[in-house]
Amino acid sequence: MPNPSHPAELLVHQYMSDAVNGKTTMPDEVIEQVGKDVMSALRKQFGSGESRKDFKLRMSNLGRPTCQLWFDKNKPELATGKPNNFMMNMMLGDIVEAVFKGLLKASGVKYEEPENVSLEVDDTNISGTYDLIIDGAVDDVKSASSWSYDNKFESFDTLSQGDAFGYIAQLVGYAKAAKKKVGGWWVVNKANGKFKYVSANSVDETKEMNKIKATVQKVKDNIFERCFEPVEEFFRGKPTGNKVLGINCSFCDYKNSCWENLQELPSVMSKAQFPKIVSYVELRKEYINE
Repeated sequence: MPNPSHPAELLVHQYMSDAVNGKTTMPDEVIEQVGKDVMSALRKQFGSGESRKDFKLRMSNLGRPTCQLWFDKNKPELATGKPNNFMMNMMLGDIVEAVFKGLLKASGVKYEEPENVSLEVDDTNISGTYDLIIDGAVDDVKSASSWSYDNKFESFDTLSQGDAFGYIAQLVGYAKAAKKKVGGWWVVNKANGKFKYVSANSVDETKEMNKIKATVQKVKDNIFERCFEPVEEFFRGKPTGNKVLGINCSFCDYKNSCWENLQELPSVMSKAQFPKIVSYVELRKEYINE
């Protein structure tokens, strides 16, 4: 196994090795707790059949781009419809979290259970439920695609370069609200079951809290302003002269409303039979209407 970033990694790997070789089992009380957590997740995802109608800053959206929050608050009806597999994907993440926490417990790792906490920022109450606390530090459990596992979650630095979902601000917010240390992320690859710990020990907490305060103020001001500009498209290492959406905009539900000229097309540079889809904001004349 790779060099562990957290002492608990060794314990879980040893437990998994013993389980694979028939040397240990999972205690019934742990299995029952995993089952309860999965049932809670099902109720959360499917319980009411209604989506949240009233916008509110929460730990879960605190680190998202403020332009996206503006749409959430003022024009939620413009969000791109979710695909049919969206709920299944969310459920897989919840199940991975429940099972991994069960593995931690079965491995002998002691942790504090999830708790709803609140953070007061400039008269705005922001609440949410953290995943767990180990050795006085708040940790989050995240399921990830193979690409995210290898790239986005390669390290804290790579995450901070493209944190469109606001995981860093969320973790810092939880830690401040719980009056605990900032821990990191237990990341599980949904494709193959590999896991690792990504520490946030190099995070600048003052800088993140200033970002959180700025977000709160922008939400109060309620003035739309784009957070990102399009980036240069590169093909085989060379600029093409076309402009495309950056990674921070790629997964936004409002990208079509934010960028009126957006065209999602097969790569105009590729000669492949099935070229990848690219989000173009500006196309050179010779590529228009091709």
